[in-house]
Amino acid sequence: MKIYNNFDSVDKKFLNSVLAIGNFDGVHLGHQELLKKAYIFARKINKKFGIFTFDPLPKDFFNRTDNKILNINDKIDIVKKFRADFFIKQNFNRNFSKISHDNFAKIILLKKLAVHSIFVGKDFKFGFKRKGNIFFLKKLSEKNNFKIFIISFKKFNNYKISSSKIRTLIQTGKVNLANKIMGRPWSISGRVIQGKKYGRRIGFPTANIKIFNQINPLFGVYSVKIIFNKKTYKGIANFGVRPTFGSSSPVLEVNVFGKNHNFYNKKIKVLFINFIRKEKKFKNSAMLVRQIKKDIKVAKISLNKNNVRN
Repeated sequence: MKIYNNFDSVDKKFLNSVLAIGNFDGVHLGHQELLKKAYIFARKINKKFGIFTFDPLPKDFFNRTDNKILNINDKIDIVKKFRADFFIKQNFNRNFSKISHDNFAKIILLKKLAVHSIFVGKDFKFGFKRKGNIFFLKKLSEKNNFKIFIISFKKFNNYKISSSKIRTLIQTGKVNLANKIMGRPWSISGRVIQGKKYGRRIGFPTANIKIFNQINPLFGVYSVKIIFNKKTYKGIANFGVRPTFGSSSPVLEVNVFGKNHNFYNKKIKVLFINFIRKEKKFKNSAMLVRQIKKDIKVAKISLNKNNVRN
């Protein structure tokens, strides 16, 4: 899959392709359905298949926040499974944000990319002040000889499948349900940093990660899986400010079950399986140790019950 940072740099061989457009934040079950249909259609008519998304997310750009479900690199890794020929991670900056919906469609999609067909969700909005929508695209397709396919996302157990719903679930500790809507565990990837060795002092060494450019989960304890060098390990994690040892900036602390692993300065991926409890301040480290032992028992039961995909 060829990756581009800007629509202007797309090679000519990818013009006249089938293009899936959207934020695809979380690449949830609805997004997956859209991408599968776009891929199948492209192969059926012998066209290249591409994905057009935005980085940062437009909402994050305007609000100056980092509320992505997935960072851009993890998103790319996931969409590779849908066998796209090319991927545009359009740099969403102030200049791009000022492009009208008319110019986005006519200049970028039709002139620059010469799209054959586009696949979008029914709530897709685009252009300056989000004035573009599927009705505008439908009219434009009738006049300009390109196809548009609008995909309605199905519900999951009466839950609306949406990125905003998944964010709410993650922020309220309901990662198990978020995982079901995404079709895989929610994850965070990052480089392990030097910690203050609080965990090591009490017998539970941790690999510490600062969460950047991504949504923060609810402060608390989770059962997790850790992926490093294509190997998967089971463990427990705490995300929070470590109140028992005095507050700090939020950090993800991961304890891998079994022998001690040295992940320092290595990049690991942490899959959140289940929420165990909220973060709590203990009177002393002995009380914390007793609680951690209980948490580990709960985590092991949770991990044995959940047969999850990475």
